[in-house]
Amino acid sequence: MVSHRGSTPSLGTFEQINWHAAGIDVGTEEIYVAVPEGCDGDRVRVFPTFTVDLERIADWLKQCQITTVAMESTGVYWIPLFEILESRGFEVYLVNARHLKNVPGRKTDVLDCQWIQQLHTYGLLRASFRPSEEICALRAVVRQRNMLVRYRAAHIQHMQKALHLMNIQLTQVLSDITGVTGMQIIRALVAGERDPHVLASYRHDKCVHTESEIVKALQGHYRREHLFTLQQALELYDLYGQQIAQCDAELEAMYREMDPPNAPPTAEVTEPPPVRTTKPRKNQASFDLATSLYQMAGVDLTRIDGIDALTAQVVLSETGLDMGKWPTVKHFTSWLGLCPQNEITGGKVKHRGTAKTRNRANTALRVAAQAVWRSQSAIGAFFRRIRSQHGGAVAVTATAHKLARMIYHVLKFRTDYRDPGTQAYDTQQRERAERSLRRQAARLGFAVTPLEPSPAAVS
Repeated sequence: MVSHRGSTPSLGTFEQINWHAAGIDVGTEEIYVAVPEGCDGDRVRVFPTFTVDLERIADWLKQCQITTVAMESTGVYWIPLFEILESRGFEVYLVNARHLKNVPGRKTDVLDCQWIQQLHTYGLLRASFRPSEEICALRAVVRQRNMLVRYRAAHIQHMQKALHLMNIQLTQVLSDITGVTGMQIIRALVAGERDPHVLASYRHDKCVHTESEIVKALQGHYRREHLFTLQQALELYDLYGQQIAQCDAELEAMYREMDPPNAPPTAEVTEPPPVRTTKPRKNQASFDLATSLYQMAGVDLTRIDGIDALTAQVVLSETGLDMGKWPTVKHFTSWLGLCPQNEITGGKVKHRGTAKTRNRANTALRVAAQAVWRSQSAIGAFFRRIRSQHGGAVAVTATAHKLARMIYHVLKFRTDYRDPGTQAYDTQQRERAERSLRRQAARLGFAVTPLEPSPAAVS
């Protein structure tokens, strides 16, 4: 008989932990609420989804002396009820739908809410993470801004298509048609200018291609219908730009209203980000976002290589500032979906890799990981080492995982990140490899002796 090595959970009999627990199944038109037996004549009640009915649910739960409520996260329909119940003093558990899979058999809304109530009574449900109301409000505007950026990108493609249909090959002489040169040429085209020499005169001094090359690219077949679609795509592009600017103004006001966090006793005095003197890059915020994030978080996350202000904003709006919600950094990276989730059965690993997730912070960190490929920093050297051993996909996940650990440490201990540099990282890896080699040699009864440098190498 072979005993299992490692920690083994204790499996005892089920014990009722939450005696005053209710379960709610949320739908688009009806909400089913289940309470324990003996609280009311009806153990399950159904309510419409209007606001007055949501208040009635809270009143009925108070009448039944319910203190804690569990509900399934179904789309966005749970949010109004969650906010009302939380404001009325209930402990609300928002539960992942995958954790509520019912036993095979009949499935009805009544059985679903009773099943949720039963599981919550025995303490078998875990509440999903939800940041504070202040961070939730910030997150809503950040997500709105990111959505507008994606929609605006589609109209850039529409402009490119209209130009190609007229055989205007701007994309061959300009790296970005929404740059200074490209936008001036497109606006002049929409305004009625057709002379390629006049259009090419808008060339910026830093443009790689010459004016004569741009003139050649602008000799196209100007058709009325394609100019019309180009005009509409440009107007929509400008409209989304105005909406993004309004989001930036709202975000700046929200950051200004936030109170700075209380620093822990062991926190260091952190340095604010340097004042930006250059023009913001495309899709960057129109205000000093790095300074606003520093005032909100008390630390500058942009000191971490690969983390720019927009990436830091996405991560903070999704995770919040309180790292105490996760007991350890492993819990934090697991919540982000950046840890391996191996499926083992019969002593064999059936599946390896990270879990599929729609976590926006996960996506932002993966994009940041790809940006450090050529960086002369410790995290850049780490990316290149993993990429040479396991390929680009594994390197992106591993680097995103390391960036998440850095962010967790910076936010929890309120200390600035200081990059040791590529040389220090390479030296650390060399020392680690040397220690490993010495241990292997010692187990085999050998000793490792470093080679003396040759005179030619010394000279």
